[in-house]
Amino acid sequence: MVNKSLPVKKRLLHILLFLAIIGGTSGCKKDTPTQRDLSPAEALIKRVIPKYASDFIVETKASKGEKDWFEIQSKNDKIILRGNNDGSVASALYYYLKNYCHCQVTWNGTNLNLPTKLPKVEGTIHKDTPYEYRYYLNYCTFNYSMSWWNWARWEKEIDWMALHGINMPLAITGEAYVWDEVYRSYGFTDEDLNPFFSGPAYFSWFWMGNLDGWGGPLPMSWKESHRDLQKKILQRERELGMKPVLPAFTGHVPASFKKYFPHAKLKRTNWGNGFGDTYILDANDPLFAEIGKKFLEAQQKIYGTNHLYSADTFNENEPPSDKPQYLSELSSKVFEGMKEADPDAVWVMQGWLFYSHRQFWKAPQIKALLEAVPNNKMIILDLAAEIEPVWKRTHAFYGKQWIWNMLHNFGGNISMFGRIENVATHPAEALNDTTSGQMRGIGLTMEGIEQNPVLYELMMDNTWRNTPIDLQNWLKSYIRNRYGETNAELVNAWNILVKTVYNGKVIRDGAESIIVARPTFAGYRRWARTKLNYDPVDLLPAWDLFVKQIPECKNSDGFRYDLVDVTRQVLANVALPVQQQMALAYKHNDKQSFRKYSIQFLDLIDDMDRLLATRKDFLLGPWLADARSCGQTPEEKALYEKNARDLITLWGDANSPLHEYSNRQWSGLLSDFYKPRWIQFIDSVTKNWGHFDQKKFDDNIKQWEWNWVQSHKDFPTEAQGNATQVVEELYKKYRAQIIPLTKIQPKIDYNY
Repeated sequence: MVNKSLPVKKRLLHILLFLAIIGGTSGCKKDTPTQRDLSPAEALIKRVIPKYASDFIVETKASKGEKDWFEIQSKNDKIILRGNNDGSVASALYYYLKNYCHCQVTWNGTNLNLPTKLPKVEGTIHKDTPYEYRYYLNYCTFNYSMSWWNWARWEKEIDWMALHGINMPLAITGEAYVWDEVYRSYGFTDEDLNPFFSGPAYFSWFWMGNLDGWGGPLPMSWKESHRDLQKKILQRERELGMKPVLPAFTGHVPASFKKYFPHAKLKRTNWGNGFGDTYILDANDPLFAEIGKKFLEAQQKIYGTNHLYSADTFNENEPPSDKPQYLSELSSKVFEGMKEADPDAVWVMQGWLFYSHRQFWKAPQIKALLEAVPNNKMIILDLAAEIEPVWKRTHAFYGKQWIWNMLHNFGGNISMFGRIENVATHPAEALNDTTSGQMRGIGLTMEGIEQNPVLYELMMDNTWRNTPIDLQNWLKSYIRNRYGETNAELVNAWNILVKTVYNGKVIRDGAESIIVARPTFAGYRRWARTKLNYDPVDLLPAWDLFVKQIPECKNSDGFRYDLVDVTRQVLANVALPVQQQMALAYKHNDKQSFRKYSIQFLDLIDDMDRLLATRKDFLLGPWLADARSCGQTPEEKALYEKNARDLITLWGDANSPLHEYSNRQWSGLLSDFYKPRWIQFIDSVTKNWGHFDQKKFDDNIKQWEWNWVQSHKDFPTEAQGNATQVVEELYKKYRAQIIPLTKIQPKIDYNY
């Protein structure tokens, strides 16, 4: 109430103040974005393009039963982004940014140089997707790329996922905590579980039943912190319209299981690759269903569920029997265990086993495994469809729903490679094929990310269309969006890349440089396979054109990444003829030439290291620093650094047959690991000239490698030097040498 005894002016001020207060608290006044909580899509826009967030209006209109769709309109000076959920709105934003503002968001170079005044949209842009599912991630990605991610990095990735149309991500970050809780409920102790849980860099193969305990013991602090991280990941993914795929029980149990369940039916299995046996609980044992149910119930209590469950019973391990009846019963038991805990459960299975172990998985075995589960309760991931479409030889997985995936990258290796033409055309061709059965989606199942951004932009551009992509026209748009401009020379450079590094012929995955191989006179090693799918000389004109475009494009982040990557690839290729000249010199007893080419080879490693130091994308430092940052004590930090060093070098112990499987061409790794190995090789050859023993050298270098894995050293975490200047220096130094070197390289008998 207003005090009437006050003077008129003061009384009037009190009245105005009273009206302002009740007006501000009533439900009549409309909220503005600054006065209310932002929707998930609005919050994403503010994170991606904060200066332009107020220029967009978001409208979500749920449409039950329909496939995802979005619309874009201009209204006055605003851009309306409309979709059936916040994820579709995010895709609308990216469509607008690419097609109207000529922008791009990738892991390796981003262009968000929007015009001051946003371009208007004529009429209404409407897009819907023919793909119900857009899957993302491989178990391996969580280690080869994501081992040390914190929430800030995950938040960026989830934004990338939403922009690119992902709606079905694999989500296994917090799995260790759930299993810890389940086993402790049965009385298992630290003594029982420490030899079971792997270290953080090896979870992928632990969850798939390939190994126990390697890289551990896993601290409880990790389990708890990543439980909390998983909650954030799942909340954000669900807010953006995604349906995460959570894990289910596949039978892998601790070796101590017999201690608590002496009558349990356990099967001993071995992945090989230098690791010990693991134990699988027989699906016919009543405990299988009990533990599977208990796990899903515990998981649901902590993380909720979208009823999609990943389970791969035989990842790179053959079942004990190939009898169809056995396989059918096993599959039925696994699914029944899911359904017992969640009646709406849908089993998501990787189809990798049908590719990797095709000698076992013939038609009767595949059919038996799949047909035991109702068609609408199983989704098969054709995991490497761009390499070999398994759906074509399995009658589209015998009626099951399935997803066409691009695998592309193995081990997180750094190599320019891809089947770019397959990716542009094959998804739509499969969609429109009358024999493709229940194809329901597309996806990305790479083992490692943060490389070859062109393949991932191209693949996800299939999302909002049902026809093949015209690669030539698409590349012109890609170049403009990435570099801020395009011209005939840039288009020509990319056409050369399509015909060389991205032609996808001859080899399964990207070739490595001989530099990353354990030193040898041979032209390759098992996991450092150097056979190219093109003549390395044919890549040089693309390098010429990129260098020529430096004055015009040097301010583009995407261009600088591509410039460094093309230069890296050229030099990585050059290493082989230089190394082979070392081999020839030794064979011909030419000490002078051996010394000459040895110096040249080591100099090349130094130059590559200096080149890669100019981009954070190619640094060892962040990988190790991020690993240490996950630790809460000095002991934890040392353990995580050891995990990080081991995975990308030996992979396992000193005798690991997987050494170099996850090699990286990174600054710091070249100078501190690869170069010192080659120096020791050169010294050993020189000291034992004419009597060099490769096996003896390998036996000795293993211990040096293992010591490196267990060491500690800090490396730069930020880029150093000017990328364009370094490239220009290296171009002048090497360009004229390459063709003469390549011409005198001896022919290598690749016998992988």
